[in-house]
Amino acid sequence: MNRRKFLGLGLAAVALAPVAINAIDFRKEKPDAWTAKTIDDAIKALYGDVKPIESDKIKIKNPKVASNGGAVPVGIKSDIDAKSVALFQEVNPESAVAVWTVPEGGIIDYSTKIKMKASGTLTVVVEGKDGKLYKKTTDKMEVALGGCEG
Repeated sequence: MNRRKFLGLGLAAVALAPVAINAIDFRKEKPDAWTAKTIDDAIKALYGDVKPIESDKIKIKNPKVASNGGAVPVGIKSDIDAKSVALFQEVNPESAVAVWTVPEGGIIDYSTKIKMKASGTLTVVVEGKDGKLYKKTTDKMEVALGGCEG
């Protein structure tokens, strides 16, 4: 392939890329969710008065004891056909941590690191394409103070 053809295809791909991305800026669209002090208030600010259904189809992977509250690893998996996934925690001043828009045909297999100032639980809410909200809450996770587990 010659250089001009290669560059032309590259520019065409870049020009089309923003059209393919369909993400919602939840901080702009739902600002009250990011200042909510409780998980229930944050869920209500994001999704309205709909009550989430407890679901075993959501898996949350987190340590039982986090050795560093500044970088707690969290994994989220689900096979629910979803529009969005939201992560909340109960101990920091604001409960909402992150919201992901799930693309068409997307797989929910996310991992991130979050900050937690103390021991507490995590809650994940999956907004299904069926219009229902599904929820999973972890057992209480211990956050070691001082950066050690002992």
